[in-house]
Amino acid sequence: MRAPTPEALMRSRYSAYALSNAAYVLDTWHPDTRPATLDLRDGTRYLGLRVRGSAGNHVEFTAQLRLPDGERYTLRENSEFTQLGGRWVYVDGVTPAAADADPA
Repeated sequence: MRAPTPEALMRSRYSAYALSNAAYVLDTWHPDTRPATLDLRDGTRYLGLRVRGSAGNHVEFTAQLRLPDGERYTLRENSEFTQLGGRWVYVDGVTPAAADADPA
């Protein structure tokens, strides 16, 4: 099933990261910006997702993670999506410099 919106695709990609489904993450990444491989760091726990806003082809979100060494990490990103062959794909994202300082 194809994601009907960029926000729906971003949410499904978050779930794929949490489930260590690298194949899905790579399949939903634009071929011009997709890495050749993806290391999902075994042992990373995905603790929560907060969508801060969604407009047009951009979605801003915050994800809370616990890294394998126990460190808690906050990822904040403004992601860009585009349609390719009739489906939404992730292009890239900008991470504000203060993301680690953001409590949620």
